[in-house]
Amino acid sequence: MFNLVIKNGKVVTNDRIFEASICVNQGRIAAIVEAGTSLEAEEVIDAKGNYVFPGAIDSHAHLNDPGYCWREDYAHGTAAAGVGGITTIVDMPLQNEPAMTDGNLFDRKEDIVSPNAYVDYCFWGGLVDYNLDQLKELDQKGCVAFKSFIGPVSPDYVSLTIGQAKEALEILKECDARAGFHCEDYSIIKWEEARARRKEHNDWQDFLNSRPVIAELIATQNIIELARELEAKVHICHVSHPRVAKVIQDAQLEGLDVTAETCGHYLTFNDQDVLQNGSLFKCAPPLREAAAVEEMWEYVNNGTLCCVGSDHSPCELSEKSEEKHGIFGAWGGISGIQNVMQVLFSEGVVKRGYSPTLLARSLSAGPARTFGIFGKKGAIEIGFDADLVILDPEREWEITPDSLYYKNKISAFVGLKGMGLPICTLVRGQVVAREGQLVGPKGFGKLVKKLNK
Repeated sequence: MFNLVIKNGKVVTNDRIFEASICVNQGRIAAIVEAGTSLEAEEVIDAKGNYVFPGAIDSHAHLNDPGYCWREDYAHGTAAAGVGGITTIVDMPLQNEPAMTDGNLFDRKEDIVSPNAYVDYCFWGGLVDYNLDQLKELDQKGCVAFKSFIGPVSPDYVSLTIGQAKEALEILKECDARAGFHCEDYSIIKWEEARARRKEHNDWQDFLNSRPVIAELIATQNIIELARELEAKVHICHVSHPRVAKVIQDAQLEGLDVTAETCGHYLTFNDQDVLQNGSLFKCAPPLREAAAVEEMWEYVNNGTLCCVGSDHSPCELSEKSEEKHGIFGAWGGISGIQNVMQVLFSEGVVKRGYSPTLLARSLSAGPARTFGIFGKKGAIEIGFDADLVILDPEREWEITPDSLYYKNKISAFVGLKGMGLPICTLVRGQVVAREGQLVGPKGFGKLVKKLNK
């Protein structure tokens, strides 16, 4: 007898869709059997012909806990994730107070957030100019990757020079660890911002001009060159443009261990949304032209961009105020952790005709492999955690503030309409969300470390 059976579902893997029943024991997938097979189980969930996906893994989230909890905390952030079909979060070390840059801070963060997590989570480790001697300790603690900035960053964190990045990669190579980079050239952005500020008035075109594609491209090329020289493992965060994706693809074809992600907003919105709506759509790198959005989908589909994350970057409404902070001072970030899966299905499968297998690759297997947790997370396979999402492809939706579980119910995605919605999310065989409502227990989520740790 099994603990749980999910029957009558269309199981979605990396490369195929098939009808089957998924059997769960002690939180793991115990068997995948032919549809219609008679099975005994303590609990049965009828998927009713809907898709069953492996649980989504958000490769890039800022939950602001501990430290800036007026923006977001683990209770709200992981609740939103679970409702949206995300079963594991890879949480960033910045927008923490202090930033998570050593082993003691790792332990402190785990103690604070673990009682409040509804879904599982991993930690990015901090990578700044003052903690190079702490990287090995953080790796031993279980950080799945290390986050650095080549471009400008908020005051609670520190950017690296290329020389410092080189030393960090030399250290991380000894640990077989991956470094992730926010790739925008510092000098270009700071110079272009200064040029814009000479004007009497600034508008949103000035902001877009201050972060041109060439700044992202140059920084990405520099990191790839370091990876080539050192044979290091790097991850390019939130790629916004196909020109950047192309140089990453070339590096991958050369055999370099370069992984990369994009985000739901780069696959949905464009620069006109910034010009028309202002700070609600402000992010870094910025949204690009409409033609670039279409090309980006192909780089997700072919696996160059193996992760689609949310870069969930919440704030209070006042922090987005252009009147209070100006174009350049208004908070730059988009909240999207609850909606990335439904948006990817609607925009990719429904509107553009991609196979649902794209979601299994870019939301599950790709992130799991990138962050060293594949084998436990990332696929519907025997022995893996029973992290599963039932998605109704015919369910129409509109994102409203009331539907969001965020602490601050503001998002560029509010008002978006589409089709295809997660209706049941399971973490290790436990239902945590159903029909848009949180039903799982707080504190059920567990810290996930690299499998070799």
